[in-house]
Amino acid sequence: MLTQPPPERPNWAEQRLALALEASGIAGAWDWDAGSDLIRADARACLLHGMSPAVGERGATAAELLAHVVPEDRPALDRALVAALAGRAPLNIAYRTWPPGGDVTWVQLRGRVLRDRGRRASRLAGVALDISEGKDTEAALRDSDARFRAIADTMPQIVWSTLPSGSHDYFNRRWYELTGLSPEESVGEGWAVAVHPDDQAQAWERWRHSLATGDAYEVEYRLRVAEGGWRWFLGRALPVRDARGRITRWFGTCTDIQEMRRAAEEREVLSHELSHRIKNIFAVVASLISLSARGHPEAGPFAEELRGRISALARAHEFARPHSVGSRMVIGRTTLFGFLRDLLSPYDISPGDPLGGAGKRIRIEGEDRSFDDAAATPLALLFHELATNAAKYGALSAPGGRVLIRLEAEAGADGVERILLRWTEEGGPPVPGPPGREGFGSRLAMVSVEGQLGGKVERRWLPGGLELEARLPAAALHRRPPPQQA
Repeated sequence: MLTQPPPERPNWAEQRLALALEASGIAGAWDWDAGSDLIRADARACLLHGMSPAVGERGATAAELLAHVVPEDRPALDRALVAALAGRAPLNIAYRTWPPGGDVTWVQLRGRVLRDRGRRASRLAGVALDISEGKDTEAALRDSDARFRAIADTMPQIVWSTLPSGSHDYFNRRWYELTGLSPEESVGEGWAVAVHPDDQAQAWERWRHSLATGDAYEVEYRLRVAEGGWRWFLGRALPVRDARGRITRWFGTCTDIQEMRRAAEEREVLSHELSHRIKNIFAVVASLISLSARGHPEAGPFAEELRGRISALARAHEFARPHSVGSRMVIGRTTLFGFLRDLLSPYDISPGDPLGGAGKRIRIEGEDRSFDDAAATPLALLFHELATNAAKYGALSAPGGRVLIRLEAEAGADGVERILLRWTEEGGPPVPGPPGREGFGSRLAMVSVEGQLGGKVERRWLPGGLELEARLPAAALHRRPPPQQA
């Protein structure tokens, strides 16, 4: 009895694969049969190789399928096919095709060999994927990296980058030229050998804090240069974050500030020398007053009061003169009221009545605040300039003139607490309007408050006298604590 052969079952796995490849739009299927030595390929695989889909459906020879492979890529493709059929390596290779009248396309060919019982290759089946977009992106990244390196290597600054862990993986040419270190000596944490031993602790502390918090990195340190000796540099770095906010890299620079520091030191020496000479002048004037008073006992109280005013001017000068980080006055925590009374005492006196008018012309009221030397110099410059101008041209130049200084706390809409310092003059000469030109002292005072303290200054020249409002963050009254090591 003859039995009917069972009906062929559809290969659902192959059908699902074909549907998936068709939907992807970037991959095509192909299958080489050893018996016929022909390659059958779907429409997408044919399109990637510049071949008619009809040829791929009936079966194409290898010469037909690979006719439009870029000649430079053909030897590597042939070797990959031979190695896959021999079982030496899986088939996975990228190459270019360039059909006549078309564009160059990058193709990724992947396949698996099926073998018969004799371990001979019977079929080689796989997929062809269009990877042109990825190759274009890869080429763009290479081009971008090349441009970045070219730009970085022409910069006078040192440029560097690190992994998220802080391990250095790139320095531009300037680093190697300046330090004399090799790339092998500089990677990881090797760069630290170029930092002056006295500066390493602070540099590491700041760097570890930035790595732990993501805060910007900024520190000054000395680097050993190849020709010998040390130079001061300003190191800065910022993190690069991905879409989720995670740090992916750090990019930084080191800027040579040797000449800047030398100039600052020279200015400090000059400022100190000038200040010393000015204080000597104050001392000489006070001594002359004392000597003159000895011959006129009746002028003793007046002379004593005048010497006090001269001493107050000397103290005001020490507050108001420009200071460096090393020379600034460390006054500890004091109050704005006490500071301003001491600073402005030379001006709190009526013309022609040095005794009776003392302490009555400048009134300070409002909410007192403690502060330290972080804000002393900018505030001293501002109020010393205001008082000097008021004594020359404003309210304090007239017998009945007065000045009111008021301090208030304000809560800003941005949640930042601010201090409002208001200076109001009254009783002085009529004010026609803003001055024709602004003096250097006024500009210096404005820049000090706005630049150093992050404040904002507004001036109004009212008919009765000048009114000035200075708003500054409350946090600016105190030095920031150094970052804590994580």
